[in-house]
Amino acid sequence: MVPCEGRYLYGVVVSRKVVRLGPIGIEGGEVYTIPYEGLSAIVHDCPAEPYQSLDEDTVKKWVKTHQNVVDEAKKQLGSIIPIGFDTILKPKDDVTSPDQVVKDWLKADYERLQTILENIRDKDEYGVQICYASRVIAKQISEESQEIRKIREEMAAKSPGTAYLYKQKVERAVKAEIERLASDWFKDFYARVKRHCDDIVVGKTRKADRNKVMLLNLSCLVARERMDNLGEELEKINNMEGFSVHFSGPWPPYSFVAKPVVPVEEEAK
Repeated sequence: MVPCEGRYLYGVVVSRKVVRLGPIGIEGGEVYTIPYEGLSAIVHDCPAEPYQSLDEDTVKKWVKTHQNVVDEAKKQLGSIIPIGFDTILKPKDDVTSPDQVVKDWLKADYERLQTILENIRDKDEYGVQICYASRVIAKQISEESQEIRKIREEMAAKSPGTAYLYKQKVERAVKAEIERLASDWFKDFYARVKRHCDDIVVGKTRKADRNKVMLLNLSCLVARERMDNLGEELEKINNMEGFSVHFSGPWPPYSFVAKPVVPVEEEAK
């Protein structure tokens, strides 16, 4: 039997006592807390080596289990600093116990962990993506822009060959107008969402569904009492012609907690 010389980390919560969450960890590991001065690390006992597998489904299962433990700990113990998958602490010598290594780690990063927990108390992370339908927006611009209307009127009186050149001119004008407006939309929507958030992180936009362009990809830290207001704001944006909102969560606040200071020699790679 492989000795359990390591402690697999799921997260950190405010707690002064040992709490046992049951065999809900990776590979059925018994999950419990190791307290230190009002903070507790959520762990399970494990060998002092990373979880590795060539089977993609096995790794996905481990990652899902990791997230399930974080969710359950949050449900039972309150606000949690989530730790990334496969972070393991282990002793450097034969004298220090694995539990003491965890306590030493909490002690070393104590003040910052306390500050983070205070900042995320009673708050959750939500994902907000706002997209626009390129065809719908292009149609609106074509109908509303005086410049483009003028080009279309000129095009109607031209021969088919020349009209094709005018069509390309219209397409370039529409594209330029969308790019100009996109900057205004971004500023407007960002400001409207941010009013209801305690913190916000702008992520890279991704490829959206066919005929849609992602304008904003936001991670939002939101206090629970402000959720209804954010929902109402997003509903207003979603009801605007040509725009749509994708909203997900609540999630543990991964985007709003700096990576805990885990010594390099002790961090699972």
